[in-house]
Amino acid sequence: MTRERRVRRARRAPLIGALLMVGLCHSAAAADAEHGKGVFEACAACHAENSNALGPTLKGIFGRRSAAVEDFRYSPAMTRANLVWDETNLREFISDPQAKVKGNRMPFGGIPNRADVDDLLAYLKDYK
Repeated sequence: MTRERRVRRARRAPLIGALLMVGLCHSAAAADAEHGKGVFEACAACHAENSNALGPTLKGIFGRRSAAVEDFRYSPAMTRANLVWDETNLREFISDPQAKVKGNRMPFGGIPNRADVDDLLAYLKDYK
């Protein structure tokens, strides 16, 4: 390795370290379940805590199949979707429900703010 290359590499080390720290801070901030609880209040209007009101309960949604809550009448689109609600599927659905499951009946445009979606997912992981 040439001296010039060693110098360039040494100059990049602080920058790489700073970028890693920013990434770690963002990850910690992105998992704010308390803020996610506040975001969930918009969902709670339809997704009641202990019943299937206008929407099915979201308690224990992680790992559950779409259209799997008994005693709830799902749209044909949601029934056909055959999804497992993992982080990826929930993130996509929460961000844009109609893009993820075309023709579903949920009258909700989605949450465009990625940080809010991250926080909501952090809250839903423990919502049992």
